[in-house]
Amino acid sequence: METKFLKNIIQKNKNTRTDQHIPGIAGFLFAIILIGAIKVDLMLQAIQAPDPTITTVVLAMTVIATYILFALKVASQWEKAVVLRLGKFHALRGPGLFWIIPILDTLPTWIDSRVMVTPFSAEKTLTKDTVPVNVDAVLFWVVWDAEKAALEVEDYRAAIAWAAQTALRDIIGRMMLADILVGRSAIDEELQRIIDERTTPWGVTVNSVEIRDIVIPQDLEDAMSRQAQAERERQARVILGESEQQIAASFAEASKAYVDNPTALHLRAMNMLFEGLKEKGALVIVPSSAVDTMNLGGLSGVVALAQNNKPKE
Repeated sequence: METKFLKNIIQKNKNTRTDQHIPGIAGFLFAIILIGAIKVDLMLQAIQAPDPTITTVVLAMTVIATYILFALKVASQWEKAVVLRLGKFHALRGPGLFWIIPILDTLPTWIDSRVMVTPFSAEKTLTKDTVPVNVDAVLFWVVWDAEKAALEVEDYRAAIAWAAQTALRDIIGRMMLADILVGRSAIDEELQRIIDERTTPWGVTVNSVEIRDIVIPQDLEDAMSRQAQAERERQARVILGESEQQIAASFAEASKAYVDNPTALHLRAMNMLFEGLKEKGALVIVPSSAVDTMNLGGLSGVVALAQNNKPKE
């Protein structure tokens, strides 16, 4: 995993601009001046009148064209060129046109001042409760001091990537799995603080860190799913029990209206029996205690007799 991570960083660094870049304007001026010198030389040969002064001019034009080719540089709007003169830091150049002294000056690196994005990850890292997790994150950073980024660290891009990965591993090892799963924002803030402390001496500041994904073992994920399902079932049973209590309390309150009013109780019994028998082919089973208490025996007999005497269709 670490080898693959390092290869990705190296591949990105290969795309970084180096001193071998020759701007188009320098090549254009070189070609124009060189063509002019060649034409002057051909004219002198045609008239067979060599003049030491004109020969010197032609030689000077050739030297100037060569100097422009190697001395004129162009930096893009977001670039800063680090100029070393005889191996020592001389200046920062750019954006736009600037000149260097060939042979004496070199441009070892070009610093990109735009906001950069670096993905990093921590695979199979143990949490505080010894659970292996895979965490993917993204780092947003920017170079605020090109001189420090070029002189204080060999490869600031790779250094930032490794600093972010080690900080992520350290935070995961100090946290419980439950805190990691529910505290992404806290991890983001802590990561930003730690990485920014490490990269500030390199002239780099961290804008933000965002956790993209947290992957836990499949067995643990299944167990957590069953636990969540059991918790929801427990809550459903608790709610059902509370509903039964409320219904029982409502029935107890309603029964008070029938304590001293047997006629109302009898009418209620008739309504219950009617509701049960109004469907065709319905069968109603009434407890014997209810038959004696609410005088349902005689009433049910009358209903049954009415059903038997009902003319068939």
